[in-house]
Formats: sequence, structure tokens, C-alpha cells
Amino acid sequence: MKFQLILLLAYVGLTNIAPAQTPKTTAPPRVQTANGTLEGVLETGGLRTFKGVPFAQPPVGELRWREPMPPKNWSGVRKADHFGPRAMQRAIFGDMNFRSDGVKEDCLYLNVWTPAKSGNDKLPVLVYFYGGGYMAGDGSEPRYDGESMARQGIVTITVNYRLGVFGFMAHPELTKESPHKASGNYGLLDQQAALVWVQKNIAAFGGDPKRVTIAGESAGSTSVSAQMASPLSKNLIAGAIGESGSLLGTLTPMSLTEAEALGTKFGSSIGANSLAELRALPAEQILEATAKPGTPRFSTCVDGYFFPKPVAAIFGTGEQAHVPLLAGWNSEESGYKAVMGNEALTVANFAKAVEKLYGEKAAEVLKHYTPTSDADVEQVATDLAGDRFIGFSTWKWTDLQSQTGGKPVYRYFYTRPRPAMVPEMGNATAGLAGGVVRNADASAPRQAPPKGAVHSAEIEYAMGNLAGNKVYAWTADDEKVSKTMQTYFANFIKTGNPNGGGLPAWSAVKAGQPAPVMRIDVNTQPQVEAHRDRYLFLDQFFVK
Repeated sequence: MKFQLILLLAYVGLTNIAPAQTPKTTAPPRVQTANGTLEGVLETGGLRTFKGVPFAQPPVGELRWREPMPPKNWSGVRKADHFGPRAMQRAIFGDMNFRSDGVKEDCLYLNVWTPAKSGNDKLPVLVYFYGGGYMAGDGSEPRYDGESMARQGIVTITVNYRLGVFGFMAHPELTKESPHKASGNYGLLDQQAALVWVQKNIAAFGGDPKRVTIAGESAGSTSVSAQMASPLSKNLIAGAIGESGSLLGTLTPMSLTEAEALGTKFGSSIGANSLAELRALPAEQILEATAKPGTPRFSTCVDGYFFPKPVAAIFGTGEQAHVPLLAGWNSEESGYKAVMGNEALTVANFAKAVEKLYGEKAAEVLKHYTPTSDADVEQVATDLAGDRFIGFSTWKWTDLQSQTGGKPVYRYFYTRPRPAMVPEMGNATAGLAGGVVRNADASAPRQAPPKGAVHSAEIEYAMGNLAGNKVYAWTADDEKVSKTMQTYFANFIKTGNPNGGGLPAWSAVKAGQPAPVMRIDVNTQPQVEAHRDRYLFLDQFFVK
């Protein structure tokens, strides 16, 4: 009997210690939002991610071409472990890399990367809008991935918004049915709805709703300028970052009347002469119709609601968001061929090209863009092409904000060329919107690498995402540039000032004084703007 009692006690002891020997399993993180419970993914190092989070109702059926409606509540636990669908779009650029769950009209989702341990951390927040000319793009693209920024102590968000005809078509019937008597700008209203969602919910993810910085590149950058200008958004943000472009010269809003005329013309071109007929068409059919020659490009408009007046007038009178702004552009935003075509690079041919573009103003242009020899033509033509495309509009934005914005403005000029592609890429060429375009003809000569920083080249550097881009053979110098640029951005997101961490001192732009510019490259250093005369000259061509 005694022996049996000893065995029983031993067995009880073993069963009591067994749980301690079982590896602990960590449950997926959960967050309670205003609409219900989300279950995300716990990444290495304690980072939590929540992907495919709805911030509005699906814009389908009667909600097609409507301002975004607040998301509906759900019961139970909603999985947030993968990216949602991207907005309706064609493969316009052919070089974007997506991780999204297909292409659907039901696309209004955002993604959150948070390093916060609890809802009490009150960390700074970054909301990033993708580029793509309001025609393409997605928050799932690896170059915008929020992990690296989150590891800098920032709650990072990427936002989807409607594109092309679905995001920007205006129409007289849409204006008539709208409670605001406005139409178009649905993509911008999507972004604004996401900012409202952030204000309501980001504290649950450990973010501070009073420290929200918005950022974006190209069309994403013009979106930042749009949100700053709109009375619907300007009080939802604490800071702004723009990488190449603003609505003050790039994708400048047209009048509502013009936009409505384009919408009517488009409907007629596909046999839909009423709004009801347009809404009855399958999304895929509408999208396919936009590929036809002569189809208008749908973009922003002064609708009287999101934009009560032209953007230039809003910034000119100081009615925009009074927040710190960090913005700049790249050294090769566009190539010399945008000016020269296939003509030989000679001073005489450059003069002819300028005359073709500017007519009687050509002589004045040549005073500001002046190649002294044939050897100078490529760079001068590149400068003019880049300024015409996007450099001027970014300059105009920072210049006006420094005059009327009431808060510091920091301007950069990014000059680091990407390194060579890895050998596996063959004779692929860089794409305008990032990524690469593969040449089907393997025997075709490989294009010469750019001499400067092309449009979109800075994104992976600024967001700390070089490792996610397997196209280029990144070097130690590239890592150095990325660390510098990301640290500047992270400092700004945290404090409204890019300075700190032993980086070269970056001074703010002062209205009426030569503007300081941070030239970002391997040897990053402050300079004074060298070509203000060019932008003052180009200002006369800006349609306000």
C-alpha cells in the first residue's frame, strides 16, 4: 500500500510540472476597433501587423461613385492577416509589384504595422499614400512596406484609394444626387475617410491621433498636398511629407464643369447615357473601356466640396493645413528625351526643341536653361524635362507653404542614382513608376543606366526597404543613403523636425530668403537653392 501511494504521488507530481515543459504558444494579437475586433499577426521582434482592414464600405452597386461610407460593424473576430484587394486598374506601368488579394471594386482597405506594446504608448503615426498617376498602385507594394518604419518607433499605415474612372470621374447626375452638389475626387475622399478612421482607431494600436504625418510619392505626394488643402482633412494631420509632386502644377485640378463634361463624354462613348446605366455596367467592362484611344484621363477637380476653391488660391491665402512640411524632388525626374526626342544632343537642336515647346518665350527659357556646349545639353535638357514634369510643382508647394503655412518647411534634392541591376535581370530597364520592365528581346542592347536619381528611385531608401527590392545590387553606399534619408524622415514624423541623430543640420526655408536645400546622396550636405530663377520663370506657365 505504501509503495502504491509513492507511485501515485510521483505521478501527480509529474502531471503538475508537465505544463511548464510545454513550449508557450503566443496568441495572435487582437485589437478592438470602433467597428469590431481585429486579429492580426505577431511578427519577429514583437511587431504587430494588421492587413486588409476595412475603413469604409465597399464602393460597389449604388455606392459606386459615391463618397466613402463608414464601415459597418462586424461581430466576432475579423482576421487581418493578409492584404485586401487593390483598386480597379490596368497594368499601365507594367512594373508594379503587388501582394494584394486581386483586383476588385471592393478595395477600401488599409494596413497597419505597429511596434506598440499597448494602446497606451501614443507613438507617432505615418499614413502613406501610394503613387501611380491616380491610375495605378496599391498599399501592398513592397517598397511602401511599413515594417522598417515601425521598427523606428512609428505606427505605419498604407491606404488604398479608388483610381482612374472609379476614383475621379465627375458627372452632372453625380453632382445632382450628391448632398454636397459635388462629384469626382472620390479617391481623395477615400484618403480623407482613412484619416478619419485613424483618428477614431489608431490609439487602440498604440498610436497618437494628434501626431499623424501623411506622406506619399508622385500621385501620393500630390495627394498629400490635396489633403493639406481640403477643409475636410487639414485638421486631421500634424505633419506632411511630399516626395516629388504637388497639385500646384502636377495633376492640377480642373473645374467641375470640365470634369463633368469628360464624364458625360465617357459614358456616351460606351453606350451609357445615364448614371443608372453606368452603375449597371460590370466594373471590368468599364475598366476595359478606359483602354480605348481617346478616353479621357480622370483626375482631380475643384468640386466645391473637397476643394471649395482652386488649390493655388487655398495655399496662397493660407487656408491650408498649418503643419510642418518636408518635401523635395529627384535629380532625374524625367529624361532628356522628353525635351529632345531622338534629336542629336547639340546646342542648336536644344534651341529648336525649346522653341517648339515655348514658341515666342523660347529665348527667355534659354536664359535659364543654358547649355554652353554640346556636352552640356543632356544635363540641361534633363533639368528642364524634370522641372516641367514635377520639379516645379514641388518647388511651388514648398515656396507657398513657407510664405503662408505658418510652420517650418524643409526642402530636399535627392541625387543618388540606383546601382546596377543584379545580373539575373538581363537587359531589363527601369520603369517610370518603380520596378522594371523586362525586354522581350534578349538580344536588344541594354539601356544605359541613369546618371541621376530617377522618378520614384528614393522610395525604398526613405522607407528603409532596400532589402525588399531584389532588382538592384545594393551597396554599402546605398545602405548609407537609406539610413540617412530614413532617419531624417523618422525624426520629422516624430517631432516635425528632421534634425537629430548626428545628421548634417537641415535648416528650414524662410520666406523671401535663399532657400536651404538638403542634397541627399552618399555625402549628404546642405546647400542653397541654385536655380530659383528657373522656377520663378516657369511660374508664369502655371495655370492657377
